[in-house]
Amino acid sequence: MSRATTAWSPSRRTLLALAAGGLAPARPGPARAAGAPRRGGILNVVIHPEPTTLVCFNTTEGPAIQASTKVHEGLLTYGFDLTPRPQLATAWEVSGDGLAYRLSLRRGVTWHDGAPFTAEDVAFSIDLLRRAHPRGRTTFANLREARALDAHTVVLTLDRAAPYLLAALAGAESPILPRHLYEGRGDPLANPANRAPVGTGPFVFREWVPGSHVRYARNPTYWDPGRPYLDGLVVRIIPDGAARAAAFETGDVDLGGATPVAPPDIARFAALPHLGLESRGNEYGPTIYGIEFNLDNPYLRHRAVRQAIAHAIDRPALLKVAWYGLGDPSDSIVSPTLTAFYNPDVPRYAFDPGRAEALLDGAGFPRRGRTRFALTHDYQPFGDGFRRTGEVIRASLARVGIDVTVRGQDFPSYLRRVYTDRDFDFTNHPFTNMFDPTVGLQRFFTSDNVRKGVAFTNASRYANPEVDRLFAAIAVEGDRARRKAAIDAVQAILLDDLPVLPLFLSRAITVFNRRVVDHTTGATGVSSNFAEVWLQG
Repeated sequence: MSRATTAWSPSRRTLLALAAGGLAPARPGPARAAGAPRRGGILNVVIHPEPTTLVCFNTTEGPAIQASTKVHEGLLTYGFDLTPRPQLATAWEVSGDGLAYRLSLRRGVTWHDGAPFTAEDVAFSIDLLRRAHPRGRTTFANLREARALDAHTVVLTLDRAAPYLLAALAGAESPILPRHLYEGRGDPLANPANRAPVGTGPFVFREWVPGSHVRYARNPTYWDPGRPYLDGLVVRIIPDGAARAAAFETGDVDLGGATPVAPPDIARFAALPHLGLESRGNEYGPTIYGIEFNLDNPYLRHRAVRQAIAHAIDRPALLKVAWYGLGDPSDSIVSPTLTAFYNPDVPRYAFDPGRAEALLDGAGFPRRGRTRFALTHDYQPFGDGFRRTGEVIRASLARVGIDVTVRGQDFPSYLRRVYTDRDFDFTNHPFTNMFDPTVGLQRFFTSDNVRKGVAFTNASRYANPEVDRLFAAIAVEGDRARRKAAIDAVQAILLDDLPVLPLFLSRAITVFNRRVVDHTTGATGVSSNFAEVWLQG
């Protein structure tokens, strides 16, 4: 990109320009304590299952993200309301036409191996994310070039506006990697640094013992003087839910995010004086749990059948039985917490078995004896809640004459069945919204996201030209009112066509020992870098 193509002028619109220095303070939360932070101590964090990598440039896997962000940082971090704050970038400006972003980078930052951090690292990382990250293809779809103007300035030039881009630069979503360890070293997915990461973050990787733990030490040359407060971290890998619960009770682990124990244990932990529960820190990636239908199925290709299934399921009862109430109602596929995008005026499917029976009769599938037809339900095998959801669905649909077999399998087999072989009828799994519908939801519904072998894309094979057109407009529309109208319209169409039935908004819980302070200070929660975390004596 030449300087001439960057529309800098006295009339440019400055979205935010914050002086270099420490991060902006987060609002106080229940895990804050009065007084100065105490130095020292080792924080024991629990994750499950074991990550496949310690660098999240090529995955949206939760455990990998939690591990990666302690070493690899992003350009920005975000408050609970998604307001951007400086991290590796200290100031940023957007041109008046929305086609150029200028980011000023923090000075005096070094990689853990002593090499200087520069704008070339940022330009390289963004190009790699565009190619390798599961959401990078969408996030950076409009990017023409990321260019280092000098050692501490990067310009992103776009072919079309991307109104969500400033929200996409967290370390959990867009980690910045050391160019000198990746460029020209073969396949980045096979790079040794993915298992022994080198970053700019507050903690330095020391060892990964598979099946046991990942250990980190304090970075003594971290760019934010005085931080981190901890001497180190041990990320413990505990596959068994009962063992995780016992570790919290005995004090062997201090912190775990993404509801690290079974829902009954969450209720029990609320009464234990040494443990606390935190529901904030999930604002960056709110998640709707729902059902996805295979529209090639001879029964489910009929919209009336999908609508009948929607009326046959008592969603509040399902939430209570399968998830012990750890969630909130949502009729839309867009999270109600994303108030700038959520449309409450969408088609609704009240629990009405009689209406379900009538729809099935009208679709040409009368009862033959007690059963109309049979389906197989595959649930995402990540915790017992999805299995219990499948059992509730089975019982619900039996009442209206649909015989459902609930099928379980390991996670790789599930991914292959649904996204490669498409050997499924319907499934229940998360639909992570992220911070914007373009980044989070477009992949589930546009026809160009029917991508064989790519997990968590359009497995239903839903294709609607109007939905494609609306998502294309949403991705570039800079006017907030027009963009909101398009997002409202796509929600209404999706709830009418029903390739996906939203069930509820997940309410992820962080469990913490009360001696842990400042573990949740922004929208990414335990996927932040933990520079601010400290332990009370």
